[in-house]
Amino acid sequence: MARVGGDLFDLSPLTRDVDGRWLAAGGLAAARDALQRGALPLIEDPGHLRVGPPVARPTAVLCIGQNYAAHAAETGSAPPTDPIVFLKHPNTVIGPHDTVTRPAGCDTLDWEVELAVVIGRRTHRLAQRSDAADAIAGYTIANDLSDRRRQMEVSGGQWSKGKIAPGFCPVGPSLVPADEIDPSDLRIASWVNGEPRQDSTTADMIFDVAALIVDLSQYVALEAGDLILTGTPQGVALSGRFPYLQPGDVVETHIDRLGSQRQVIEAAVAAPSRSAIS
Repeated sequence: MARVGGDLFDLSPLTRDVDGRWLAAGGLAAARDALQRGALPLIEDPGHLRVGPPVARPTAVLCIGQNYAAHAAETGSAPPTDPIVFLKHPNTVIGPHDTVTRPAGCDTLDWEVELAVVIGRRTHRLAQRSDAADAIAGYTIANDLSDRRRQMEVSGGQWSKGKIAPGFCPVGPSLVPADEIDPSDLRIASWVNGEPRQDSTTADMIFDVAALIVDLSQYVALEAGDLILTGTPQGVALSGRFPYLQPGDVVETHIDRLGSQRQVIEAAVAAPSRSAIS
């Protein structure tokens, strides 16, 4: 779907999915052109449709840890001098309003609203910051959900065991093209059950978007459709100021000009006992 004002338009005449291949082939420019020509059908009744992630099947989800100084401080850490990088499995990516299942045995489920960068072309070993802009297709919102016990106690310092459960990365609702957004000072916020949790601005990031892309490109060849989660501000449950998420809780996240998410937390369905299996 493409949005113009309050109207939604069907992208299916151009592509089945907004994925890396379509983005690398100039899909966003083609969508703009089709909109201007009136070649995309208006979606008359979008209210019944599920909103999926705005990028289908990313090759990688690369995440930056402790990229806001106040968040590093609330975790008891000094601000990093180099970007901290960890990975989420691509199958963690779900829609922005999908239900999130709290894994069995998890009692430390935490939220993290993040500005997410969508890569638009293969990007490797950039020489300077000015090259980073050409690598970006657009921006969206991600919620980097975490099982803090598994992240801190059983990941061997690597964090990923607490970050990679299915559904632990709601993304969306919108992919806003890079030339329509200045990511340097956007309000970023979250709520749990309507109560404020995080409230900051992307201006507080230690490493800005360009710095992150240049740094990552020294180590990995970024592919079109990849997601980079750029870190979260202070106000998470790990700080000790708020309780961890429970089944029935509602998490809402928001970034100015990118929209809002809403997830309901549900308990995992218990596996049947051996005696109950025929």
